[in-house]
Amino acid sequence: MTSRRDFLKKTGAVAAAAAAGSVLYPGFAAAMTAPPVYPRGVSAFEELPIKELLMDALNAAKTAGASWSDARIGRYRQSFVGTREKQIVQVGDTDSIGIGVRALVGGAWGFAATQNLTRDGVVAAAREAAAIAKANRIPGAAPVVLAASPAYPNATWKSSFEIDPFTIPVEQKAQLLIDANTEAMKATNVKFVNSTLFFVKEDRNYANTDGSFITQTVVRSWAPFTATAVSADFTDFQSRGNTVQPMARGWEFIVGADLKGNARKWGEEAAEKLKAKPVDVGRYDLVLHPSHLWLTIHESIGHPTELDRAMGYEANYAGTSFVAPPEKVLGQLKYGPEFMNIQGDRTQEGGCATIGYDDDGVKAESFLIIKNGVFHDYQTSREQAPWLEWYYKKNNMPVKSHGCCNADNWSSVQFQRMPNVSLLPGVQDKTWEDLIAATDNGIGIVGDGSFSIDQQRYNAQFGGQVFYEIKGGKITGMLKDVAYQMRTPDFWNSMDMIGGKSSYMMGASFFDGKGQPGQVGSVSHGCVPARFRNINVINTGRKA
Repeated sequence: MTSRRDFLKKTGAVAAAAAAGSVLYPGFAAAMTAPPVYPRGVSAFEELPIKELLMDALNAAKTAGASWSDARIGRYRQSFVGTREKQIVQVGDTDSIGIGVRALVGGAWGFAATQNLTRDGVVAAAREAAAIAKANRIPGAAPVVLAASPAYPNATWKSSFEIDPFTIPVEQKAQLLIDANTEAMKATNVKFVNSTLFFVKEDRNYANTDGSFITQTVVRSWAPFTATAVSADFTDFQSRGNTVQPMARGWEFIVGADLKGNARKWGEEAAEKLKAKPVDVGRYDLVLHPSHLWLTIHESIGHPTELDRAMGYEANYAGTSFVAPPEKVLGQLKYGPEFMNIQGDRTQEGGCATIGYDDDGVKAESFLIIKNGVFHDYQTSREQAPWLEWYYKKNNMPVKSHGCCNADNWSSVQFQRMPNVSLLPGVQDKTWEDLIAATDNGIGIVGDGSFSIDQQRYNAQFGGQVFYEIKGGKITGMLKDVAYQMRTPDFWNSMDMIGGKSSYMMGASFFDGKGQPGQVGSVSHGCVPARFRNINVINTGRKA
């Protein structure tokens, strides 16, 4: 229960941030929770008897009737600094600590969470989870069956960061942004610059009744930056944003991005867009840079191959999927050309969905979603994998989870979330420049922009950041107001060239929404540049 004092504290913080002109990021308000209750003699998260508390929760759930249960004690931190030109406009830090317990009773799930990290507190949460599971049982409904998974009794894992960004003073972070803004403002006609540093740190502790006990530390970093140029007569403005993709790395990643060194170039690109030629409506060959293509992959491959969407369990929030029903598409749907291979994984170093073990206690792995152009497998959790037993046995594949279970906080129930989903490089080591040189009449697109896609992830429209006219194998100038339209299978089957290993890059979504109540997840998409033939392009600047 939220007290009046807690309510005023939370809403006061939100109001203060709004008054400062800030934009609250997804999950910020939800993370502003009351302080946790610790056992007597414990004053910090690091002092908690975590394993003992997790065992207390599991034993209580079992005593209450659970055939299987798991528990997660976590600390989830967020930190961000936002600037505009030479001003700091927002500073935020959140710290959320607690336990979530899941119980399987009579084939039905129950979940409960609490910030009371005493023995009495975690036992009460476990008993509540079991009671909710009993209440959730529906007579005649198929029971939940979990795919088998090995136990990991003493596992640890840390993401690939070198410098913890939470150790860097806020003054240093703010100065870095202001220095970058100052450089961008030196570009002609650049009038506005917004930049932010956003960091996430998760201390995850997991145990289940299989015998697993897993501790993990995850750090993710992001540096949103947008420079806006305004024409001299104030009739047009153009922006260059989405310049640095998020990664599961630390402060060293931000230093390596060289915001100050690159900011003026980004500002000049915004200014150049003011002079760009409006695109003529028509059909073009598109050469898509990895900094753009990752988002197309995310929306048209990543989401529709989530098994819960295909089965109709994720319908209200963001739709279902055209990749359904499983018995008609698995091993049959021609998603793209034979050289198209799409890999799902939670193992790629630096990937925003990378983890050692998922929130089912499953060790991370990689697997093919699309194999030689044909839809091969869905993203699954332990609950979902048995739904495809008929397919796996037919193809001599093990009936096991692909490790795609995740919760965005200790207080959120875990469910199937997207792994890193990537377009694998081609055999020939072609580059972005090679694809342009092979294109006679086309448009090259760099950076992700606005998009729209239907509820089944079938019909879509994508914009971008920077657009280049290609004539006779050369870039001849910049275009603006470009967006392309697509039907997912037609679009991917029009792909006729892809880059090789040296041109592989990762893009990412730092706040990917799913579920009700909504959860935010982070996910990366590696890819190479690719060419798509005869794609319909529209002019977004035209008025009726």
